[in-house]
Amino acid sequence: MSRKLKIAIVDDEPDMRESISQWLVLSGFETETFASAEDALKVIGPDWPGVVVSDIRMPGMDGMAFLKRLMGLDSSLPVIMITGHGDVPMAVEAMRIGAMDFMEKPFNPDRMTQLAKKATQMRRMTLDNRALRRDLSEGQQVMSKLIGASLVMERLREDILDLGQADGHVLIDGETGTGKTLVAHALHAVGPRASKKFVPVSCAAYNDEALSARLFGPLEDGLPAVEEARAGTLCLEDVEALSEPLQARLLAFISDQGTPAETRIIAISNARGEGRKAEDSLRPDLFYRLSALKITLPPLRARGEDILALFTRMTEQFSEEYGCEPPQVSAQEAAQLLQAPWPGNIRQLINVAERAVLQNRRGSGSIASLLMADGDDNQQATTTEGKPLKEYVESFEKMLIDNTMRRHKGSIASVMEELCLPRRTLNEKMAKYGLQRGDYL
Repeated sequence: MSRKLKIAIVDDEPDMRESISQWLVLSGFETETFASAEDALKVIGPDWPGVVVSDIRMPGMDGMAFLKRLMGLDSSLPVIMITGHGDVPMAVEAMRIGAMDFMEKPFNPDRMTQLAKKATQMRRMTLDNRALRRDLSEGQQVMSKLIGASLVMERLREDILDLGQADGHVLIDGETGTGKTLVAHALHAVGPRASKKFVPVSCAAYNDEALSARLFGPLEDGLPAVEEARAGTLCLEDVEALSEPLQARLLAFISDQGTPAETRIIAISNARGEGRKAEDSLRPDLFYRLSALKITLPPLRARGEDILALFTRMTEQFSEEYGCEPPQVSAQEAAQLLQAPWPGNIRQLINVAERAVLQNRRGSGSIASLLMADGDDNQQATTTEGKPLKEYVESFEKMLIDNTMRRHKGSIASVMEELCLPRRTLNEKMAKYGLQRGDYL
């Protein structure tokens, strides 16, 4: 934490409040004074950026009741109690409840400074650790959305963890619908800037004048993106849509930051095909600055059995949303899902999964018809890349066991009965496919 932590001084005696406050300010602390516990509680809450110094004997809510309220709000909040003559037994009880320490009136200035320093150090460590845990939790949540056990997805997750810790700007490219924006969020969430702002800007959503104002200002309301994202991450979607003048301004902004950059830029390119790649749309000096680090997302058709895992996950989510049972995928339909070219990638798979659930609710239709309807007019629902039959069989088998385990909430006996498998065979297949009973309980 770069900013100073506050010390809240709570005492009904104005002279005592001012005396403690003046001494702590002279000692380099920032203070805030309150005449009553009730006033202080209007300001102090969980994660309050500071510590509390409070008298024990006060009209209305006394210091002990105040301490109990504070401990209920945040048990790690350091509270120093001020006691009068003969209140030491009460102060000992306060420490049992959760107070950090106590001082007797008239207070010793040096001891006050010493306790304030200790308390603020404790508070800073607590708040920093909480912020770190939140950042890690957010990173884990984002990473958990990158579903898939295929080799390309394992490598992608490793790349995100590695590049997330780096300082350089990043270029993300890949086909439409592969999840580039999600990866940009993940890069931010697992890196040192996770506690700072992530500011996305779609370069294709504005005309040149409006985009210039959104990025660099001036704006009638709010900060331009380069200021809003300061010390955090600026995510430029459809970066190839930047005009030459805006490319020049962006390059100047990057150059002015120096190395390492204060604000990280993650550029997302949706340009595909000859003459439409990011390097063909951006001036070379800008392209090389933005692509210091690069991630290319794999198309869905290259992710093998991830297709079935994703389809299962999506149909379960939509079934819960629509209040019906998810469709059961046959071996033939599993093969069709694996063979489909998926030109729209994950975005297309989500659309197909939703329509499959709606079809199943009506009791009509097939996955094959959805794949044909979702493709181009001249496109067939098969890829030109053949796969060994063994791969299709294993992918379907894994999906079938996984779905059955989910449906029976990990009941081995029920799964054995439904799939007509002896226990040893089921155990062997679950071990082969990395399926663990604990995940379904």
